[in-house]
Amino acid sequence: METDSLERWGRTISIALLLLSVVLFVRGEGPPSQDVKFRLGVATNQRAFNFVTWEVETIARKLAFGALNPQRFMDEDQRARFVLDYLSEVQEAAQLSDEINRAYSSLEIENPVEATRGQQTALADLRAQMQRSGLIAEAILGEQVSVVLRSGGFGALAQILPPVSGTFTPLPYLLIISPREVIQSTYQRPLIAGLTAADQDTIEQELENLFPDKSAYVTGIGGLAAYPAMLLESSSIDWVSDVIAHEWSHHYLVFYPLGFYYDRSGETRTLNETAASLTGEWAGQEVILRYYMPYFDRPKRLPNTLTLTEETAKASQAHFDFNAEMHTTRVTVDKLLEEDKVEEAEAYMEERRKYFVTNGYRLRRLNQAYFAFHGAYASAPGASGEDPIGPAVRQAWALSTTPREFLRTLGPITTLAALEAHIRE
Repeated sequence: METDSLERWGRTISIALLLLSVVLFVRGEGPPSQDVKFRLGVATNQRAFNFVTWEVETIARKLAFGALNPQRFMDEDQRARFVLDYLSEVQEAAQLSDEINRAYSSLEIENPVEATRGQQTALADLRAQMQRSGLIAEAILGEQVSVVLRSGGFGALAQILPPVSGTFTPLPYLLIISPREVIQSTYQRPLIAGLTAADQDTIEQELENLFPDKSAYVTGIGGLAAYPAMLLESSSIDWVSDVIAHEWSHHYLVFYPLGFYYDRSGETRTLNETAASLTGEWAGQEVILRYYMPYFDRPKRLPNTLTLTEETAKASQAHFDFNAEMHTTRVTVDKLLEEDKVEEAEAYMEERRKYFVTNGYRLRRLNQAYFAFHGAYASAPGASGEDPIGPAVRQAWALSTTPREFLRTLGPITTLAALEAHIRE
């Protein structure tokens, strides 16, 4: 009876979060037409992602599946194997899609439809199977992450609130706008899923032509804290377990000022994303250690979110270090912008983009808006440059006795000054 009551409470929280997400996404009367954000909204309306439709369809699918709940009949070994089998299906689907795409772009294949008929049939059959197995894999992963979160101090009466819930789905792309003269996210909007690189370039160029003083960047994302969390399809158990916990951290923080005022400022956003990143890294690694280590031939490092070990630092010097090079780039760009050398900074970023590409990192675009987005994820040095928020949040993590204490400490804090004052106490 107590379990039924907890489940009903969990469903109530889920519905409340859904309503909250609708309130956050639905806008009222717009500001005057000369307002930049209003004009950006008008310019991107045709490509905006429809969250209301997505939420209704996803909640209906989750509720229908919840009545069956087949994973409750599996033991831990069967659960882990089921998830790994599903991720193998994801990898196979990605390979089939790649074969089809390469055939359509090949100059040697005159009839790609006929040439890929077998792959397309196999992919359609596989996708039908994944529709069924994906729901079970999502439920198992959510329960595994919940167990780990309880070990980190979260939960009331053995129930994680809000309940951990995520779904593999085509993700929206994200538009980020920054002023050219300073790196700062002043506007973000989720756009429709499935954009090509050409689509992304077109959107960016259109907006930069309309707003010559702005820098635009359209990017794919790994997850989004709608409810249930939107998860990118991936074959990596390390990545999937991390991102589920990361997005749950956003759900948890929405009941605190740090989450509720996420869009208030760049500082608040960076504090929030860095806190979620650290929590996700910890929980994701714990999921692997607890449930999946017997199925791997490789060792899994214990969490070490604060510093590189001496061995790792030395090893990183022997090859191209993306984070170190990106850190150098960001610091240089910030310096040029502080000196009002906007065009020089942009030319430098393009040179560095080509340098990253020659070293195997296919960066399509590197500009102020790129740094405004990626710099908000400051759990490790890199695109955040010399921003002091990342080190301060990592220090708060190191001072916390449990992950729950860490998030409860960060929850009321929305500025770097407030965090630094707390650390000094």
